[in-house]
Amino acid sequence: MSGKQIILIALAFVGVAAAFDAFYIVDQRQTALLFQLGEVTKADIEPGIHFKAPFAQNVRLFDSRILTLDTSAEEFLTLEKKQVQVDFFVKWRIVDVRKFYRATGGQEATALARLSSIINKGLRDEFGNRTIQQAVSGERNEIMQSLETNAAEKVSEFGIDLIDVRVKRIDLPTSVSNSVYDRMRSERQRVAADFRARGAEEAEKIKATSEREREVILANAYREAEEIRGRGDAVATEVYAQAYEQDREFYRFYRSLEVYTSSFGDGNDLLVIEPDNEVFQYFGNSTGK
Repeated sequence: MSGKQIILIALAFVGVAAAFDAFYIVDQRQTALLFQLGEVTKADIEPGIHFKAPFAQNVRLFDSRILTLDTSAEEFLTLEKKQVQVDFFVKWRIVDVRKFYRATGGQEATALARLSSIINKGLRDEFGNRTIQQAVSGERNEIMQSLETNAAEKVSEFGIDLIDVRVKRIDLPTSVSNSVYDRMRSERQRVAADFRARGAEEAEKIKATSEREREVILANAYREAEEIRGRGDAVATEVYAQAYEQDREFYRFYRSLEVYTSSFGDGNDLLVIEPDNEVFQYFGNSTGK
């Protein structure tokens, strides 16, 4: 192969390489910067196929989607100088790729480090102005709104748009949590003991009232029973008197039979008396004579 052929082959390879290097593709999820000899000549290039000067120009692609900064939990001090562990995440997006490149050198890791530093400082200030109760329950939305507003101004210098900042979880350190739980447990136990004491006191009152009412009911029932028994005895006495007046001999006979029935009701009963005692006057003679 002659030198001329070699030159032609080399030129052909260079031409093919130049043809491939003459265009580039920007995906819909990307934005791009066009450089010429290290200087930015065009920014925020739209998605599609674009052409450039081969070898003299080069392109860098950047993600234009919403990105997430999700770090491990950080510890912050509250207004009472208590530590809390805060787990948060940040949604952000590159909106000015020229600014982003100048501020971070086009490195996403550098952008994340700066963004994390800004959010950490903002959270430290927000939690430092609030108590644990305010931070955990009452003012979380206010914290997020204030943080997002303040941080958005700072990150705009990096060509970044802050979409959202959210706190996933706020925890107390283990030592503080145990102390808080112990206090809560003691407080609940105290409240439970107070309820039990008041319940026992109320139970004693109810029991005493019930006993008093029971005694009153029994007393009234006994009085009524005695009254009824008295009236019954009076009626019985009157009936006995009337019967006695109608036939005294029969009455004595009837009463004697009642004595016999009550005295000899059991087969083992035994009376030791004289045979001519008046108790036996009706045994041999129904007239008692």
